[in-house]
Amino acid sequence: MGSDRLNVSIVGGAGYVGGELLRLLLDHEHVRLKQVTADRSAGQPLHTAHPHLRGRVDTRFAEEAALEPCDLLFLALPHGKAQCGIERFSRLAPRLVDLSADFRLRDPDDYEATYGEPHPAPAWLPRFRYGLPELGRAGLGGATHASGVGCNATATILALLPAARAGWLAGQDRVVADLKVGSSEAGRDAAAGSHHPVRSGVVRPFRMVGHRHEAEIRQALADVDGLRVSLSVSSVEMVRGVAAAVHVWLPAGLTEREIWSAYRRCYAEEPFVRIVHDGQGPHRHPEPRLLRGTNYADVGWEYDASTGRAVLLSAIDNLGKGAAGSAVQTMNLMCGFAEQAGLRFGGTFP
Repeated sequence: MGSDRLNVSIVGGAGYVGGELLRLLLDHEHVRLKQVTADRSAGQPLHTAHPHLRGRVDTRFAEEAALEPCDLLFLALPHGKAQCGIERFSRLAPRLVDLSADFRLRDPDDYEATYGEPHPAPAWLPRFRYGLPELGRAGLGGATHASGVGCNATATILALLPAARAGWLAGQDRVVADLKVGSSEAGRDAAAGSHHPVRSGVVRPFRMVGHRHEAEIRQALADVDGLRVSLSVSSVEMVRGVAAAVHVWLPAGLTEREIWSAYRRCYAEEPFVRIVHDGQGPHRHPEPRLLRGTNYADVGWEYDASTGRAVLLSAIDNLGKGAAGSAVQTMNLMCGFAEQAGLRFGGTFP
């Protein structure tokens, strides 16, 4: 792109994911924010929806009908909206990154089975690359259309990937991923209403069976014969974060060295995946609270060599690596920027 900044706009910028996108893009050295749309907030300053951005930018929300051409368009709309407007959006920008679930699945039949209705724009599905760089970095370089990722799918895929690539998961059709998630996963509307998923420390299930992110995982790990993963998702007393514990059976008798080698082969060159597997100390396993505001994913494991039983662990920020962070990382690859541009924040502790 040379020295010129990319003119970027966001459609549907009033939600939590839109706010995280804004925070990241405002610090991106190759981006100029052009427009942010939100019909219900049109004319209001961005900080009315995102108070942490007060004083950072003087842009106001625009109506979607007033959207102008730009270099790249992020679609942060509710499920079902992007697919209905895809023809118009594609005329406004040569590059699109859609953060909803509208274009994550390549097979129209799989989409219909997952969401209960036919996709209204099935010809567009194969045009979108799945926006998880750790899974398909080569296909994102120079791509013009990319989907976002499901936060629960992201955490589960990253937990499973080393074992899958090592050939340890073939034929396992009863893998269960137990995910504990923060309240922001339900979105701003849920948080503002009477159905907020966390009240007074109560743990409540979001979806114990049949979670729609299972289709993403199935697509991502389709090369592993016979693998079937089921999700159990519960909200816990945190705002941001996903903690995944995926229960599998690995070959018995593996050594720690062999497992470490599998993880290093998978993630040694990944700038945003860290292996967390310490023998002692208070932070021996991945912890979502250490990842708030970051694009990092921490992965680890527990393994019983005598039986082969294992729990594969991962943690992410659902608004970061599970949504806006991966979207910005994907944009960087699409446009030839440094992959870590705009994503170097390392979190806070304590």
